[in-house]
Amino acid sequence: MTEISTQTKKFQKELNSGTSSLVLLSVLSRSKEAMYGYQIAKMLEESGPDFLMMKQGTLYPVLRSLEENGLLESTVEPSVSGPPRRYYKITKDGRSELTEWLEIWKQTKKFVDVILKG
Repeated sequence: MTEISTQTKKFQKELNSGTSSLVLLSVLSRSKEAMYGYQIAKMLEESGPDFLMMKQGTLYPVLRSLEENGLLESTVEPSVSGPPRRYYKITKDGRSELTEWLEIWKQTKKFVDVILKG
């Protein structure tokens, strides 16, 4: 495997920071139940490409930010196998934002695809 350049790492980080909230809101909007961080991380790992787009260290700050902005809400519940777990679920405002963000994502993706294809 070749080493990833500093510029590539920077580009990937910037790209991920712009899409993390969209991905997390989307995951939680499709879940019938509230999910805890590690559960979300494992699901992303299993459904993602060969490389992980979002590391666990990035996941939790984004979840907290989404909650602080009223797009998610959380509850803490005891765990039989360790410390208590914080479960997240999307709010009504989160669903509204997700709808808008998805439209922006589609427009952005279309624009980038057109430019890249020349």
